[in-house]
Amino acid sequence: MSMIKEFREFAMRGNVVDMAVGVIIGGAFGKIVSSLVGDIVMPVLGIFTGGVDFKDLNIVLQQAVGETPAVTLNYGAFIQNVFDFVIIAFAIFMMIKALNKLKREKPAEEEAPAEPSNEEKLLTEIRDLLKK
Repeated sequence: MSMIKEFREFAMRGNVVDMAVGVIIGGAFGKIVSSLVGDIVMPVLGIFTGGVDFKDLNIVLQQAVGETPAVTLNYGAFIQNVFDFVIIAFAIFMMIKALNKLKREKPAEEEAPAEPSNEEKLLTEIRDLLKK
């Protein structure tokens, strides 16, 4: 019974719940960015490269034989994923930059020096008397 209680306490911690929400939102955000890259950026880039679809770029390492499919090195898919990563990283950077700007606090006001303790006051008086 205590193991269930420990698990519940672990799962209900704020940082675990925040992380779960972040993973879910990150997955949805990843789909949006993949669509942006695949459906908007890559076709425009394809126009500049003469209509080449990056997803179809590959090098055949071994031709198909009978029922065995060809072995290909799909470097076009890799290029697509690199574009996805760069755009996601830039979007996250901009989002964090905006959050930090909103979160930025006013400069902390300097605190007034603390009042000396009674012992310090007494020692200061003794020092001053000894100087005289």
